[in-house]
Amino acid sequence: MKYPQALQNLIDHLSNFPSVGPKTAERYAFHILKQNPEKTHNLAQAINELSEKIIICHSCLAVAENDPCSICIDKNRRSEVLCIIEDIQDLIAIENTKQYNGRYFILGGLLNTINEIGPKDLNIEKLTKKIKTENIKEIILALNFTLEGETTALYLNKLLKDHLKITRLAKGLPAGSNLEYADELTLGSALKYRSEIN
Repeated sequence: MKYPQALQNLIDHLSNFPSVGPKTAERYAFHILKQNPEKTHNLAQAINELSEKIIICHSCLAVAENDPCSICIDKNRRSEVLCIIEDIQDLIAIENTKQYNGRYFILGGLLNTINEIGPKDLNIEKLTKKIKTENIKEIILALNFTLEGETTALYLNKLLKDHLKITRLAKGLPAGSNLEYADELTLGSALKYRSEIN
């Protein structure tokens, strides 16, 4: 026996989520099905609002409610320091440390030869254009300490080292870790004691 088409459609959509296989998607779908109609309506509305109310900041490429975002228009932030991060989760993690008062730029991923993600698949061209047109004096490479993060950091260092100062988070973070999961104290310390890349 097959599931009703509406239920199967939901399972198929949920199984496209990261780390969600068919069985987990099935459990999620049945959980949603058991909720009262108001809860499922609220969930559907929250999903619809993502495309209606969330936009991309043209300056830092973060998801936001306004363009430019609140960080990019904040006159109290240091505009000459730019923190390069993989995604919005890393931005939130760094902001929560309250140790950084500059601006951000989101790469939108990391170099990955296995998954065939090269420089053209990331926002590197936009980054180089931003550096040329704005008065940026320091770049902080706040990338995950994984193989992909290290590869991306080396690539960016080689590409940009002749144009400005490039620093990297201190090695207080464990190798192979993701920034979004680091505790605020460790991440704050790594940011504070960052070192210049030679």
